[in-house]
Amino acid sequence: MSASTRVLVCDDQMLIRTGLVTIIGAQPDLDVVGECGDGRAAVDLARRLRPDVVVMDVRMPVLDGIEATRLLAGAGVENPVKVLVVTTFNLDEYVYEALRAGASGFLLKDAPPDQLLHGIRTVAAGAALLDPDVTRRLVGRYAARIRPLDDGSAAEAPLTPRELEVLRLIADGLSNGEIAGSLQISQETVKTFVSRILAKLGLRDRVQAVIYAYRRGLAS
Repeated sequence: MSASTRVLVCDDQMLIRTGLVTIIGAQPDLDVVGECGDGRAAVDLARRLRPDVVVMDVRMPVLDGIEATRLLAGAGVENPVKVLVVTTFNLDEYVYEALRAGASGFLLKDAPPDQLLHGIRTVAAGAALLDPDVTRRLVGRYAARIRPLDDGSAAEAPLTPRELEVLRLIADGLSNGEIAGSLQISQETVKTFVSRILAKLGLRDRVQAVIYAYRRGLAS
């Protein structure tokens, strides 16, 4: 029997936090290892408890969820924790800042419970949770902020031509099914390519793959 996914729940509204803990804790494959109501406590608990996934609210006292995410999963963090940002605010700016801070996924609090649970499991498995339409919108609006590195690293990317092709499609916001249709290959083959790309480039998930592609001028 596989070990349960360990989850830390961080939300400053006790009623919402209790609801999240109840929903998550009722699942046989998920285990709530802690809860808190501010960003500083979230960082301290996550570093001490090492959960598999942190469910993180954006607007919290002491330290907001974006900064807490950056401290737990941002660039340069030695042992990053996977963070699923959950918020009432459906603003592209929040999504962009959360992902730039290192979050692996983004959900709204009014999402149905099964979507929340799917999100936790998806992030725990190492995949990013971001609707392709949201990815396209974000890329269109914020890609200019992700400036290419002027160091010739695109030519040094240790990927095959096919892997580069898949990476560019990921950066365009295509889902595995859409990539499979575009390249006329199976979804299983796409999954294999995605896993190989992430492993070769030392990336955690698809979100980081998108940023990698833009920083190295492989997408525009």
